[in-house]
Amino acid sequence: MFIRNESFREYRSYYPVVFTLLVVTIAIHIIANAPIIGEQIYYLGIGQNGLVAEGEYWRLITPIFLHGGFMHLLFNMFSLFLFGPELERLAGRARFLTIYFLSGLTGTVASFLFEDSTYTHLGASGAIYGIFGAFAALVYYTRNVLPQLKQIILPIIGIGIIMTFVTPNINITAHIGGLVMGFLLGFYYFHPNRLSKWKKTKPRTALRS
Repeated sequence: MFIRNESFREYRSYYPVVFTLLVVTIAIHIIANAPIIGEQIYYLGIGQNGLVAEGEYWRLITPIFLHGGFMHLLFNMFSLFLFGPELERLAGRARFLTIYFLSGLTGTVASFLFEDSTYTHLGASGAIYGIFGAFAALVYYTRNVLPQLKQIILPIIGIGIIMTFVTPNINITAHIGGLVMGFLLGFYYFHPNRLSKWKKTKPRTALRS
C-alpha cells in the first residue's frame, strides 16, 4: 500500500494532486533560499502571530509551503510522497486536497489561537499529520477487515506523536491540530455509506501497489 514503485511518469499521472504539492513546495523552498529574494519570501510568508493579529491573514496559509531547512523539507515531503498517493486514490483528488489544506490551516489557526503573539512557525507538518489522521479514521472503519493497515498506521502515528513532544523546536499545536482535523475529515469521508456511493460513481484507474 505504501511502497512506491511507479515510474516518474506513472506517479505524476496517477497522483496529480500529490505530485503538484510536491513540486510547488520544493520549488518554493528553492526560491526561498535564493540570495536576496529568499529573505523577502520568508519575511512575507512565515507564520507570525503578532502580524496575523494585525490583519496579515495570508500568514495562516503561506507557512504550509515554507520550511526551516532541508531536513525539515525532506521529512515532510518524503511523508507526502510516501503516504499521500494512497489517500488521494482512496479519497479522490478533491477530498484529498481538502484534507491536506484544512489540516494545514487548522494547524496554523491553532498556533495563532493557543500560542503567544511572538510565536513564529512554518512547515507543512500540520497537513502531513492530517494525512495520518485521515488514515487513522480509515483504520477505525476497517479494523476488522484490514488489520494490516492498523499495524502500519498506528505505530507511525504513535511515533509521530512521541517525536512531536520530545523533539526541540517542534510546533506541537500544529501537529495535534492537523492530526485531529485529518481524523475528523476522514471520519466523515470514509463512512461506509459514502464509500459505497463512491464505488458506484468513481471511474477505475490503473494503480500500482
